[in-house]
Amino acid sequence: MLAFGTAVLSSAVTMVAMKQMLFNADETDGSKEMFTGSGNVAGRFVMASQAPADPSDFTSAAESTINGVVSIKSYSTPRGYRQQGGGGFFGDPFFEYFFGSPGGSRRSQPQQEEPSRQQPSGLGSGVIISPDGYIVTNNHVIDEADRLEVTLNDNRTFDATVIGTDSTTDLALIKIDAKDLPVIPMGDSEALKVGEWVLAVGNPFGFTSTVTTGIVSAKGRSIGRQNHSRMDIESYIQTDAAVNPGNSGGALVNLGGELIGINTAIYSQTGNYAGYSFAIPTTIVKKVVSDLRQFGTVQRAVLGISISELTSEIAKENGITAVTKGVYVGDVNDRSSAKEAGLLKNDVIVKINDIPTDNVAQLQEQVAKYRPGDKIKVTYVRDNKVNSVDVTLRNPQGNMQMTKASDFTDLGCAFKKVEESTLRQLGLSNGVQVAGLSKGRFQEAGVKNGFIVYSINNSRVSSPDDVEKIYKSIMKGSGDEKVMIIRGVYPTGKRGIYAVDLSGVE
Repeated sequence: MLAFGTAVLSSAVTMVAMKQMLFNADETDGSKEMFTGSGNVAGRFVMASQAPADPSDFTSAAESTINGVVSIKSYSTPRGYRQQGGGGFFGDPFFEYFFGSPGGSRRSQPQQEEPSRQQPSGLGSGVIISPDGYIVTNNHVIDEADRLEVTLNDNRTFDATVIGTDSTTDLALIKIDAKDLPVIPMGDSEALKVGEWVLAVGNPFGFTSTVTTGIVSAKGRSIGRQNHSRMDIESYIQTDAAVNPGNSGGALVNLGGELIGINTAIYSQTGNYAGYSFAIPTTIVKKVVSDLRQFGTVQRAVLGISISELTSEIAKENGITAVTKGVYVGDVNDRSSAKEAGLLKNDVIVKINDIPTDNVAQLQEQVAKYRPGDKIKVTYVRDNKVNSVDVTLRNPQGNMQMTKASDFTDLGCAFKKVEESTLRQLGLSNGVQVAGLSKGRFQEAGVKNGFIVYSINNSRVSSPDDVEKIYKSIMKGSGDEKVMIIRGVYPTGKRGIYAVDLSGVE
């Protein structure tokens, strides 16, 4: 755990208590095309005006971008809070560690049923990236929401539709039904320099249209966000611009009024601004947005290696003297693009397409700009000699196929409630029955009609909704292995265990 908590800036808890915030923290090339990525162009963006002659004049950048940032309110039905012992993020021990349980000691008391109606659950920001209503924000701003309400700077309000989400980069793409909207043009975060002035535009604590300023403190920063997965991508722009709860998903812009990052996290003990904030660079944003718009899910390319930063200890142990910085290859996976290209354990990767990779975050950022099937040039050091090799990237499953967005109907069956008499006869206390089996994941795994599922991945199943919730939870995970382990029994009493492979969908 970090010495200071890494705080996500949204507001999964803003409407619960505006002063609190949910902790969580975690590409294409720099071409002048919005939604690029492997040559697929869905629209172009206009370059902003050049930076003002006076580097301390922020008015032009503020005026040109403030209308391109929106407020996003999320509404949800408070399911978890009505359950015995709590649930959802309120029941998360990480939430309680920082904030305590809602209402102090109430969590230890029996929970009372509350009306099943939508309630405000969060407040964040978003950035308009196309005149027809596409908006990029953080995944944690809209996660678990039943309804999203977007308010423009002119006070017009729209309901938003989720186009796609990516927990790995903590980005999401949503859309409102509107035209001729003000757009913040995409800039090139790779051209950003440490020490350069930047502006953060968002809605901290619900105060709309707020602009703060600071300088770029560092690039390619990894902060080890909480609940970090090995697949999570962290290569943040670090600034000292003041951002707070509600700023999540807002714009980080340069003095030319170009978007160069999406504000995401702060480094804080209290959950409020304490000196440093972090933004996802547009090198990653452009690729993710392009994929979400085109496929509904991100096309993840990987080298297929285990990596760490080169340290003096690793260098000494392996006799590495030619370089002092780079990404050390600890292992090479079978059926990976790295293995096919001839990369080996103990190699040190120092560049991707001639762009330095001094640390893991920088390597992740460069690889994340590409899709499976794309070729990159990898420069590495082996036996203290510099070498280069062209690598054709693969997806986490080891092939070059494009994945499609997940859909619960991919399981290829329906689930119905089981009669109490049947449960008693089989000695079960819960379960749902497979019905209407057709071509899909369940059939491929060998499941037959009539099978009664009582647990999935060791989670109790009592209703069809339980199956869908577990499915969505699995698909939201950022690991490359997605599987349902299903336990149940047929009406004849024959028990069965099936592994339903969900890889290949995102």
